[in-house]
Amino acid sequence: MTVRYLGILSAVMASLLLSGLAIAQAPPAPTPLYAGNLGGGFALTGGNTDTKNFNLTAGIVRDPKTKHVTRGTASYLRGEQDSSLNLDRTGVNIRHEYTLSGRTFVFGQVDYLRDRFKEITFLWVPAVGIGYKLVNTDSTKFMLNGGVGGLIEKNPGRTSSKSGSVIAGQSLAHKLSSTSTVTESLSSIWKTNDFADSLTNFSLG
Repeated sequence: MTVRYLGILSAVMASLLLSGLAIAQAPPAPTPLYAGNLGGGFALTGGNTDTKNFNLTAGIVRDPKTKHVTRGTASYLRGEQDSSLNLDRTGVNIRHEYTLSGRTFVFGQVDYLRDRFKEITFLWVPAVGIGYKLVNTDSTKFMLNGGVGGLIEKNPGRTSSKSGSVIAGQSLAHKLSSTSTVTESLSSIWKTNDFADSLTNFSLG
């Protein structure tokens, strides 16, 4: 009986060992081609002043793990104070990046902005530029970039105007876990025909 039980135990242990080896040798799961995020918030305050604030943000990245990466972000902000609208803004950015070598990349992008209270009916800024990744690890990415392009702007009661543009910015993304990431970005746009007329955006998510 003892020999029989030892034989059965040996067979079970061998099966478990072979299963473990098979799992260990299994190829890793393929990296997703697309990654994205969606966020939003709603805040109410009451008292001497009643306020309502709503925001919605979204982002998507197409990364085939080659030299090409495509990114898109969008945001919508709306706010009221004492039932009067005081914030109404929509922004979109689409960018394609191509890695030249190491941490250096070139990009082409298009920015769109509509801001009722800055009297911007629409603002289109197509641009090309170059950037550098100061930190480029799996958990943290920090980059600087700058470029030149064009600009088309429409304001209420006026015809649309055109100008050249100069852009500069930085962005940071740090993974807290496999499912959550902190992001921060700062970007500025200057008109070449009037450098005093500029627009700066800051975001934290």
